[in-house]
Amino acid sequence: MTVRRFRKQLAAGVGVLSLALSAVPARAQWTVFDPSNFSQNVLTAARTLQQINSQITSLQNEAQGLINQARNLANLPYSSLQALEQNIARTQQLVSQAQGIAYNVRNIDQAFATRYAPASASQTDQQLVAGAQARWQQSVQALQDAMRTQATVVGNLDANRTQMSALVTASQGATGALQATQAGNQLLALQAQQLSDLTAAVVAQGRAQALDAAQRQAASSQAQEQLRRFLQTPTGYQPSTVTMFHK
Repeated sequence: MTVRRFRKQLAAGVGVLSLALSAVPARAQWTVFDPSNFSQNVLTAARTLQQINSQITSLQNEAQGLINQARNLANLPYSSLQALEQNIARTQQLVSQAQGIAYNVRNIDQAFATRYAPASASQTDQQLVAGAQARWQQSVQALQDAMRTQATVVGNLDANRTQMSALVTASQGATGALQATQAGNQLLALQAQQLSDLTAAVVAQGRAQALDAAQRQAASSQAQEQLRRFLQTPTGYQPSTVTMFHK
């Protein structure tokens, strides 16, 4: 190879290299892997993911809390108030329809000052007999009222059993504190209604017994007065012959 030819090839190679270098951008950079920077980025991403998971868990807990609050504030879907009020109304109606002496202090005082007062000498025989009949009728009416009240109370037992079963079922199926409380309150109302029926029955029975005792006392006083009148007749008792069987 001659010196001239070598120079030509060298010049051609330098030209090609110059063209290649000119094709590379002036601001091009080489990519370099940094292990420490990569690990720091991974840790940062892990911490961020952990924070996101914590926020998601917190939001889930808040949502569950709101759901529980909604359950606790939910009303009981069953109410026995109307049925209990109807039972009490039936019993009260019987009490208000009490015959003769009503459950009123003024009426009772007036009756014992007149009808059940001790027999006096100023009363005629007809008045004594009429008073005895009125007192007997009053005792019979009181016994009838007591039996009617007892029959009504017994009739309410089946309705009370149905209400109690429904309330217990609602209480066991309560989804929140409010529903459980409302079911408990209605069970207490049912118990109060039953106590009301029991009170009415006891009062009606006691009224009948009291009037019967007062009637006996008045009858005893009247018998004493009639005996006194019999013994104080002007002619007195005169024995006479009585024929029991005709011959």
